[in-house]
Amino acid sequence: MTDGTNTIRVLSVRAAGSRAVLAELAGIEDVLALTAALRTSPLPGQEQVVPAATTVLVTAESAPATRSIRSALLKLELPPFAGHQAGAAVVINTVYDGVDLASVAEHLGLSTEAVIAAHSGHAWTAAFGGFAPGFAYLLGDGNLDVPRLDSPRTSVPAGSVALAGQYSAVYPRSSPGGWQLIGHTDAVMWDLDRAAPALVKPGDTVQFRPVRELVRLGGTQNAGGPDAPAGPVAEAVQGDVPGQEGLRVLSAGLLGLIEDLGRPGFQDLGVPASGALDRASLRRANRLVGNESGAACLETVAGGLVVQAVGDRVVAVTGAPAPLTVYSPSGMNDGGAALGNMSRRVPIGEAFALLHGESLEIGAPASGFRSYLAVRGGINVQPRLGSRSADTLSGIGPSPVAARQLLPVGTRTASGVVGLPELQPAYPQAGAATELRVVPGPRDDWFSDGALEHLCAQAWTVTPRSNRVGLRLSGEALTRVREGELASEGMVAGALQVPPDGQPVLFLADHPVTGGYPVIAVVAEEDLAMAAQIPLGGLVRFRVA
Repeated sequence: MTDGTNTIRVLSVRAAGSRAVLAELAGIEDVLALTAALRTSPLPGQEQVVPAATTVLVTAESAPATRSIRSALLKLELPPFAGHQAGAAVVINTVYDGVDLASVAEHLGLSTEAVIAAHSGHAWTAAFGGFAPGFAYLLGDGNLDVPRLDSPRTSVPAGSVALAGQYSAVYPRSSPGGWQLIGHTDAVMWDLDRAAPALVKPGDTVQFRPVRELVRLGGTQNAGGPDAPAGPVAEAVQGDVPGQEGLRVLSAGLLGLIEDLGRPGFQDLGVPASGALDRASLRRANRLVGNESGAACLETVAGGLVVQAVGDRVVAVTGAPAPLTVYSPSGMNDGGAALGNMSRRVPIGEAFALLHGESLEIGAPASGFRSYLAVRGGINVQPRLGSRSADTLSGIGPSPVAARQLLPVGTRTASGVVGLPELQPAYPQAGAATELRVVPGPRDDWFSDGALEHLCAQAWTVTPRSNRVGLRLSGEALTRVREGELASEGMVAGALQVPPDGQPVLFLADHPVTGGYPVIAVVAEEDLAMAAQIPLGGLVRFRVA
């Protein structure tokens, strides 16, 4: 806050897991002042700074560094924010046809025409980014203050124009979200092929222009932005190249993704860290084949993946203990179907040779959910922002693998030999509850007395709406004691965010950078790999560490 000498101080600091803290401030100007100071002069052990409406999330390299940062933040005295550099003026053509437009009008006591006039009648200012790449929190005049939905949608269409609290925004791509949808646009909010990927940056002003329909003329964006392809940005996996060796996908299974250890360092741009959900299994698979620990592997769920060696390969599979079958060159057709008994079984958690023309089938696991296939040299697709990981929230990175694709293999390794077999951990069994450790907060005070005990006293079911963004849980609802909306703030992997319906969402690697529902607890970082192995329909229990 600002005292009589115009000095800004942090109001309070809340724990957000073991390696992050949430600094609370009086308002957006103080948030921007602290953000600027931390980026100019980082605190010892500081990793990421994520500004939001009234908070700044600071992540650290270790638990001791987190404690030091907490202490330092409470002692800081800063001058007021000097202001953004003058930004651009962006015009976004908008069709006001959102599914929530009528309910927004009813909530505000206005006609739909009056809502449209209020939304388009003044310039909005981009205060900060977050949630997803290209998602800018636009601050208006305060006349369109509406709550988020009681339960977030699992998929909001790309280009949706939305309201929540005193902010407006445009969803850059299809993603989960709890904002009220009032219209849509064809503006491309994020494009890695542009010099400045984000169409709207902090300090820019945005004018929404009502139109009856969106028309593309000569390939130019009707929104006034640079020419750019429509839809999510995703680096496609290379197809067959004559003479190239690697792994050919015969069957992709339910979902096959290329993942490494992710792309940390871009959260302030709204880019999730992403990467393998079970990082321990990815590292173990890479050790077995002699790769660097962060080499790109294939992450697959519930079995069904079939790959064929093009050239002699050394591979290993870790994670969920699935049956592994190797077929001879004549033992499987191009569609991944077995032809007779020309096969052998190979063990999980060990390196083995997959010779030219041989095919490997990963069956349905007996326990757990995700398996990791490493190949010596790593999967060598084009990195985006320093990582080869597929990010399902933002669309950055390679698309899900598909049948007949050839995945190129690199030559970079960490060892001249392959590793010895490693022990596999015990994975979640069907019908049994998996225990995950949690620490309170940062918003446990939004819930009734005993809510944390209530969280830990029952077994929660992982619903089919779960994905790499988070596990959506079902159980006896948690009860809030505070009315109104929580201003959007930074989120960490492991956060248990609770919408008004009381059903928690456990954030995983592809979680949004910011969110607006209170977090009652945070799962211990060491337990997130096991959380990723809980299958749909599985049970989870929480225990305060």
